[in-house]
Amino acid sequence: MILKELKINTWVGDPTNCYIIFDEKSKEAMVIDPGGEVDKIGNMLDILNAKVKYIYLTHCHGDHIGGVNELKKRYGGKILIHRIESENLNNPEINLCNYIGMDEIELDVDSRVDDKDLIHIGDIELEVIHTPGHTNGGTSLYCAKKKMLFSGDTLFKGTWGRTDLPTSSLEDIMNSIVNRLLVLPDDTIVYPGHGKATMIKEEKPIYLELKPKKY
Repeated sequence: MILKELKINTWVGDPTNCYIIFDEKSKEAMVIDPGGEVDKIGNMLDILNAKVKYIYLTHCHGDHIGGVNELKKRYGGKILIHRIESENLNNPEINLCNYIGMDEIELDVDSRVDDKDLIHIGDIELEVIHTPGHTNGGTSLYCAKKKMLFSGDTLFKGTWGRTDLPTSSLEDIMNSIVNRLLVLPDDTIVYPGHGKATMIKEEKPIYLELKPKKY
């Protein structure tokens, strides 16, 4: 397995983390949250000689979906998003395209996923974890074998995603983090939608023990 992280500049200002998961044997790849800069994503796919199997969207916000149509046009791949979030995807009031100054986006989803669904990229298996809070249909992806979590905008290093947006909820995001994510093994590496990676054990004190982090 090869993992590539690309910092994608979007209209928001804070770069979006786009991830490419690549299976060396099958050459299959999944692109997570291609928010824009498709040339940059494409260059990496070309270097890997990857066949895009899936384009996975952790949630519907414009800074995570801005490059989807162009990427699919060039490289193919099925667009996956949670069943609930598929209803929000083309609503500019919920996907925030109007809010962040983007052109409106129309996306046709190929498959709708649900909690506990399994997705395979070659020999790589990832589990869908429904983690509402930042949006009501937001998800994370967990690879148990590699102890890797792609948390979208639910869990960040030292904090959590915004809950003042359409369909968001502070109660839901705390429930998602505490009861769905912090129960994963302590040495699970967390790859968030923005910012730096962290580990489950580093985030637990913030939510479970209410102790300040030590830097």
